[in-house]
Amino acid sequence: MTSRKEPVSHQAHSHMWIVGVLGIAAGLALMIYVPTLQGVSQVVLLFAAFHIVGGVVVLASIYVSGGDRIARKLATLAGATRTAPDAYDFGWATAWTNGPWIAALTAIAIAAALEIAAPALWPLSLALALLAACFFAGYRFVRASARYDHALLPMVDLLTRDDDLVLDAGCGAGRTTVAMGRAFKKARIVSLDRFDSDYIGGGGRGLLERNVRLAGLTGRVRIERGDLTSLPFAPESFDSAVSTHAIDHLGAAKEQGLREILRILKPGGRFLLVVWVPGWMMFAVANVMSFFLSPQRDWRRMAKSAGFDIADEGMFSGVWFLLLAKPASASNATK
Repeated sequence: MTSRKEPVSHQAHSHMWIVGVLGIAAGLALMIYVPTLQGVSQVVLLFAAFHIVGGVVVLASIYVSGGDRIARKLATLAGATRTAPDAYDFGWATAWTNGPWIAALTAIAIAAALEIAAPALWPLSLALALLAACFFAGYRFVRASARYDHALLPMVDLLTRDDDLVLDAGCGAGRTTVAMGRAFKKARIVSLDRFDSDYIGGGGRGLLERNVRLAGLTGRVRIERGDLTSLPFAPESFDSAVSTHAIDHLGAAKEQGLREILRILKPGGRFLLVVWVPGWMMFAVANVMSFFLSPQRDWRRMAKSAGFDIADEGMFSGVWFLLLAKPASASNATK
């Protein structure tokens, strides 16, 4: 019998306040310290430019560290919506999608200051300029991934039959649910989440319902509230399962989440797991926080330890996926 644990919070992005504080510190340095440097203070345009850039970084960092949530609440109270009524909205918080360009602006400003005040340090200036380009690429990646035309899944052998019952584990605002609806025309989908993520507007429940309706999937999607480490389903309830950018938010409970997916799959059922792993793209998006992501070898180890067989793996749109299979001979030990 699989042991049950207390629900695990999926709010893995509560560290945004740290990013905000660092950004405020960098912005203040650009506004107060850099304009005093020789070569900057003597040129009016440079003096003004660093004050403006520093101010932008400070204000944007304040917004990142909590201001966007206040703005969303005020807009909700006023009855306003941030998207057109016929447009998909996957709810990614403005703080998360704009964080990389704030880092890019800060890096390029510091590079310019170094080049002006200490030309001998040009290798460091060049490195910062390249870092700024990297962060800007991360910004473009995040912005693109929030659009409907990027709501896609890798082409893998997932379903056992066309009308599989498929679990979207950690569905958020429904980006993966919509992707499955586009790819699997007859599949029945159960979309599950705690709907408490701090980086998805409103936790995602309202946006999920809206996106499912826009995609014409209302008759094929059932929405459930539940925790990934203690799924509210009987053993062997699902033919297949998908989880994108969710189980990697569980911290030390990631393997428990994998065991729960194994438990609710029928023998022979397959599970598509999409996660962030360390690499250039994730560094561009998450900066130093990408160093704390679980590498591919750890995911393979956890999947095998949970009881899965690995059927396929690869990169997809800058992220990594594993196609896992529950052994056809799986016994009731997983129940």
